[in-house]
Amino acid sequence: MAHVLTPPLPPGPAVLARHLIRMRLTLMRNALRGDNASNLYIGGAVGLILALGTLAVAVLWPAYLPLCLAGWLCGWVFGPILMGGGSEALRPEYFAMLPIAPGRMAAALLAGAFAGPAPAITLIALLSLPVHGWRYGLAGVLIGLAAAVTTFVTMVMISRVIVAAIGLFVRSRITAAAVGVVTGAAIALCGNGWAPLVALGGADSAVWSEVIFRALPSGWGVAAIEAPWPLAVAILAAGAGVIALLLAAWARLLSRRVVSAARGGVPPRRGTPRPFPAAGGARAVAARELRTWWRDLVRIQLLVTALTYAVVTPLLLVTIGTWIVVPFTGLIAIVVAAAASANLYGADGTALWLTLMTPGAERADVRGRQLAWLLVVGPAAVVLSLAGSLVSGESWAWPWMLALLPALLGGGAGVIVLIAVTSLVPGTDPHKRGGNPLSTGADESAETGLAWAVLVTVPATALPAAGAVLLDPWAGLATGLLTGALSAWGLGAIACRRLEKDGIELLNLMKHGPAPKPGKPVIADLPLRHRVGVTICHAIAWLPLIPQGLVPMVMKIFGFENPVWFLALHLPSIWQWPVIIFMIALGLLMYGYAFLIPMRLSSTSPATTR
Repeated sequence: MAHVLTPPLPPGPAVLARHLIRMRLTLMRNALRGDNASNLYIGGAVGLILALGTLAVAVLWPAYLPLCLAGWLCGWVFGPILMGGGSEALRPEYFAMLPIAPGRMAAALLAGAFAGPAPAITLIALLSLPVHGWRYGLAGVLIGLAAAVTTFVTMVMISRVIVAAIGLFVRSRITAAAVGVVTGAAIALCGNGWAPLVALGGADSAVWSEVIFRALPSGWGVAAIEAPWPLAVAILAAGAGVIALLLAAWARLLSRRVVSAARGGVPPRRGTPRPFPAAGGARAVAARELRTWWRDLVRIQLLVTALTYAVVTPLLLVTIGTWIVVPFTGLIAIVVAAAASANLYGADGTALWLTLMTPGAERADVRGRQLAWLLVVGPAAVVLSLAGSLVSGESWAWPWMLALLPALLGGGAGVIVLIAVTSLVPGTDPHKRGGNPLSTGADESAETGLAWAVLVTVPATALPAAGAVLLDPWAGLATGLLTGALSAWGLGAIACRRLEKDGIELLNLMKHGPAPKPGKPVIADLPLRHRVGVTICHAIAWLPLIPQGLVPMVMKIFGFENPVWFLALHLPSIWQWPVIIFMIALGLLMYGYAFLIPMRLSSTSPATTR
């Protein structure tokens, strides 16, 4: 008698959600190695401090609570955008073969998204809502608890929808450029968004800000607590409706994304690509790189981000009548574009083997990449610099702009190739990128470190030109041209020699990742008590050292009287210097503990590698 095999029934929603939560936690636990663990501990400590600060605001300054909660919402909204679409530990493509409806799968993936330190810290911050509701009695506390849950789910859902939308719709140059515009504008607003608020001025600004922050989903909880109970129930019901709409939208996006991945992801380009020019060497590499800049969605997004940031930042300051930055728009674009290009070789994956298999091609590869970067960034920087200088009407800025422009262009062209071959961060081959086309697969914290190194190094190459301008404007122009050419040639020559010498090691690094270093001190390998102490010191040691120590010391030396928020300057004169010295010593001791304890423990005990 034949037996009919019936497929197993799909797991229920609760069982599926529990499995995905366990998978997410297991992936996170297995990833807690080396620098990843250190970054997680430091980031968690900073986030916890911010969450406790939000609770303090709810207790002491409740009028600013909507503003603080709006900051948490911005983190969930712009975080995925600033990280190139966010990282997904559990991709929906992994579960495409399961016989589960898209809505149920979306709900289970949402449950998995709640597992992690970021949601837990956000939930702690949202406990500020029932704390604020305590002022309105037991009903206010209950409404605050319900509002904290709905706000928490809404923030996570908005982030997930943005990640899914980026992974699905960013499949062309136009959409990648649009993401770059949003990213650049968001970064500029984070740094100078206060300027438009100041421009509004006075009490009207406070009322306008209060209305806007309460109108955001993050402010609905505060509005519900302070409203009569029928309106409060309506606000909470509206929040639940928004969650249902976001869940439906996410389920639709996930189903379309799985279908798109099954069909091959990015649609094929039409037309026949033109052949490379016949000329060899650096010109052929430059032609290849120019096409990569035009076709690679990651590079398009990064370039547009740099240009948008350079344009939006001066415009925000113009709202308060400050035109001093406008002439230097092109210079800002150069520095930020260089920071975005710091991992040139890592973003290409293992394509370096093509260069290494061609005898003597290393020098042409480096010079071609420099030439292509100059051709991509240079014209835009020149146009922005000339336009900014003409529109601003700041005639004094012309010598500075003309001197610093060639210096920064040459410095950027030299620094990016040198950083790319000396501090390479391994990434995924472009043709193997997952559902998110704006993610290179590289370690985001390591890439951020490279970007900060470039942001410091490239302006340093223009210091001789700036010093020459102080002596004579024409001497500054000549110095800028000379230092720019020397920086591009000299740093590029060092990069050529490094690539010729260590090319095989770089290729091995891109294929297999960094090898374990037995003697390297890692926070994750410390005992628990030292791990907590080192993490806290890394996170807050700068507070006593810089803003409460070095800054008031400089203010005392130069005679500034405004105490602002510096503790020492609010004390009697006899105590100011002792407190300043104590703060500086405390900051140095905390940094010493954070760096010396891991080194001492790693030297006295064998390194643990997992």
